[in-house]
Amino acid sequence: MEERLGIDALDRYPASMEETEIDALLRAEMERDRAKWIVLDDDPTGTQTVHDVSVYTHWDTASLEQGLRDPGRLFYVLTNSRGMTEAETVRAHREILSAAQEASRRTGTPYRLISRSDSTLRGWYPLETQILREGIERSGGTVDGEILFPFFREGGRYTIGGVHYVREGDALVPCAQTESARDRTFGYTRSDLPGYVEEKTRGAYRAGDVTRISLEDLRAGRIDEIVRQLTAVEGFGKICVDAVADRDVKTFCVALYRALSRGKTFLYRTAASFVKAVGGVPDRPLLTREEMLSGGTGGVVAAGSHTARTTAQIEALLTLPGTVPVPFRSSAVLDGPDAFETEIRRCTAEEERILSEGGIPVCYTERTVLTVPGETPEDALVRSVAIGEGVQRLIADLRIRPAFVIAKGGITSSDVASKALSMSRATVLGQILPGIPVWRGGGRFPGMPCVIFPGNVGGPEALRDAVRILTGRP
Repeated sequence: MEERLGIDALDRYPASMEETEIDALLRAEMERDRAKWIVLDDDPTGTQTVHDVSVYTHWDTASLEQGLRDPGRLFYVLTNSRGMTEAETVRAHREILSAAQEASRRTGTPYRLISRSDSTLRGWYPLETQILREGIERSGGTVDGEILFPFFREGGRYTIGGVHYVREGDALVPCAQTESARDRTFGYTRSDLPGYVEEKTRGAYRAGDVTRISLEDLRAGRIDEIVRQLTAVEGFGKICVDAVADRDVKTFCVALYRALSRGKTFLYRTAASFVKAVGGVPDRPLLTREEMLSGGTGGVVAAGSHTARTTAQIEALLTLPGTVPVPFRSSAVLDGPDAFETEIRRCTAEEERILSEGGIPVCYTERTVLTVPGETPEDALVRSVAIGEGVQRLIADLRIRPAFVIAKGGITSSDVASKALSMSRATVLGQILPGIPVWRGGGRFPGMPCVIFPGNVGGPEALRDAVRILTGRP
């Protein structure tokens, strides 16, 4: 079992290059590259680091063609596959690849695929990238390697010496020792990325064969050495990358673009920070209330995530004057369709009453994981999706337009954006707080901001702070 580290471990690696020099090198490499990055996001929280970027919630050829014609270096396709069964995930990725290939043919625009997933390593890995690889190779292409890059600074996710850590207070905790590793569908036991690869691929790729891009080489600016490592990979070999700061991602991307220019091909399993760096998305300040809202103060909060972090954030939010709890008895899903429907209607009526009185309804599922003896992980996932459908109905069935919606949790925010609000395309405005994006689109309430709030991001006061910003309350 890996040891926990103190937060001072993040400062142990001096850099030999100024970050402005790295930025200049990266810009020069990107200017020589014309491919567009298509980010397949397994839940909508992957837009945590970008702004002024389009998100599509459908993956038909017309949508991907529009994405390839859009200005900018990248766009997102929301798959929400973390809320799918294995068979649904396979089907979705085959459809996406086929649509991307046809859209590229029509537009003449080359593309690369990023499989953006959870920075705490949950999701359908290695299934998703393996399906993409098989499809690419059936079409006559090759994929030399797969790059794993779960670093996400805003969420406190760091990789040091090949081991992936999650920040908890002043400690860096190996990710296999966290709540995320105990996920009933996507759990794991290894924190070292090479070991994680071996575990998840069931030994098809051995830990000792994984190429590791070290923090020491990144900080020393050994770009030529990293290019050498990348160009040596073949046969869908695995590559894991250390990082503790954005500068490390940028340095790697300089080497990556150089390897790509030499004809190397990769698939990418990454968190949000890699997308920002490889797509050249610049920094911008956090969003202000005026940039998000056109008027009104009454919004709705819908929380489906049941992590301990989310529970603490809900408790803190409900100390804010004007917020009113609306507990959603999610276990009613076990009582049959009629009982579940009755519970949804009860909560929706309560929300409308609170909104009409100028309050902020805070809807949340029961705070414990619902378990059924003898069920399989896939059964648990299907039931979780059914509960998610119920949560999104708490927004979809509203007859009063709120000034804003905050959707808390990955599956919840996906369902709220794509189903409850009927957004087929949205623009990422930026972040209301670090790692917490805001979308605006058409659909049911055109122009209304929707805060895509990850279940495992932010301190205890983060949800409260987001509502304070949106309402202008002290």
